[in-house]
Amino acid sequence: MIGAFDLGEALARIAAALHVPVMIGALLALLACALELGRFAGEAWRRARLGRGALAGILARGIAEPRLIEPLCGQAPTRAAGAAAARVARAVSAADRTAAEHALADFELAVQRRLDRTRILVRAGPAIGLMGTLIPLAPGLAALGRGDVPALAEDLRSAFGATVIGLLVGTVAYALTLTRTRLYTEDLAALERAAGA
Repeated sequence: MIGAFDLGEALARIAAALHVPVMIGALLALLACALELGRFAGEAWRRARLGRGALAGILARGIAEPRLIEPLCGQAPTRAAGAAAARVARAVSAADRTAAEHALADFELAVQRRLDRTRILVRAGPAIGLMGTLIPLAPGLAALGRGDVPALAEDLRSAFGATVIGLLVGTVAYALTLTRTRLYTEDLAALERAAGA
């Protein structure tokens, strides 16, 4: 019985010590989500300006006129797509199938790295939000036992704020991941068609 009490007290102290780091983590997750949202907005603006199927057109012109590959690929929807398009166009012009396959593989890896940033936020946001919710509840319930309603209200305010931030981060990151996956799959399909893969 004494050992169980000591263990419970130790866990409670550890959880209480995590309160500030978890709240900082929630703010950092929100900041990372806002940064990814800004990057996506810039990319979406560029794609909208170029029009649907722009990468396929860039590739077709680059393959037809190899001297225009570099300036054309600078107009690609993303930097990774532009670099891959330049490599694929050069490989197709040189009839080097291996180089084209390597360019496609490198593009897929670049896309996975980009998607991993928001995939992490999809999982981490709600987890941090849940931790930020549960940690202040213990002192809040203790305050309620003492009849200290203002302390309980403050703890609940902190807990619900963490929940909202966590759910917001998870939802926005999920939407970004789904949308980017579709857009990058379209880019990959255009690159594969041009490479003859």
